[in-house]
Amino acid sequence: MARQAGVSVATVSRVLADNYPVTHATRAKVLRAVRQLDYVANAHAKALAGTGVETLALVLDDITWSAFAQIGAGVEQEAARRGRLCLVCTTQGDRQRELTVVNLMREQHAAAVILVGGIQYTTEYRERMSKFARSLDSVGSRLVLCGRPPLADDLPATVVEYDNEGGAYGATAHLLSLGHRRILFVGVQEGQSTADGRLLGYRRALADYQVAAVPALEREGLFQRDAGLRAVREALRERVAFTAVFAATDMVALGALEALREAGLRVPEDVSLVGYDDIPMASELTPRLTTVHVPYQELGRTAARLVLDRREGVGGAEDRVLLSTHVVVRGSTAPPPAPA
Repeated sequence: MARQAGVSVATVSRVLADNYPVTHATRAKVLRAVRQLDYVANAHAKALAGTGVETLALVLDDITWSAFAQIGAGVEQEAARRGRLCLVCTTQGDRQRELTVVNLMREQHAAAVILVGGIQYTTEYRERMSKFARSLDSVGSRLVLCGRPPLADDLPATVVEYDNEGGAYGATAHLLSLGHRRILFVGVQEGQSTADGRLLGYRRALADYQVAAVPALEREGLFQRDAGLRAVREALRERVAFTAVFAATDMVALGALEALREAGLRVPEDVSLVGYDDIPMASELTPRLTTVHVPYQELGRTAARLVLDRREGVGGAEDRVLLSTHVVVRGSTAPPPAPA
């Protein structure tokens, strides 16, 4: 490029970095050479030198999940608004892969590493991620836990959560207020933070309404459609009595709905159905799904905003935020049918 412009390599560097005065004519020659050669700066090298565009690394299980995609959209919106780039890394639920990615992003000098979604905190995972959090902090970066609980109270990390347990409490209380007393909960995953919070909310609502928790009404399952289909089929086959289903996610609710229809049961005339997440599909089902709304895009925007405020020295930057959830009542819930 220097040869094309007829100037020294040092002059080209000064023009591109815009950190040293050069004449208008010299600048014009260099920029003309840039256009002619279609030159693209080495962003990696610039980042290592501390002069490139800052990157926010978003680490999640699967970008195709609606909730995660909405969080990613929120992070991207805030990053773009403030002139940063967003890099998305997926792990497919592999926690070792997550640890590897966090370490890689630390080495790449990412401005922040945003971890999304529920997690099972083992002792080993906690220790290694805590070490990464301190390491990121020591170089001016930040670990952000988005939609998952904190690792430890004294850790240099930003935590952005939503009222997971409260949303489940509200969904269960809605069913109880309609008169349901046998509510099938589908989505138990012992030790997984999101699933545990939703199960706790379900149980707390039952206790407040003085309804005993029944082990047979608590069914295991991943947050997937097949899990809802399988769990409800099994409960029906075992002749477990229930008048409502609380599915731990809207995707689980979709599977539950299929199983109920297979059995000739109508929703909500025979069995009421509640989901969780309020993904776009929830309002398109027949009947439209009663569910818990989680502000996923706002969750992502808040995570990016907090970490960028901190980097820019904005006063009063918070380290922990809890966003609210609420029940959206639609057509899939009604009072239980009268006894025959």
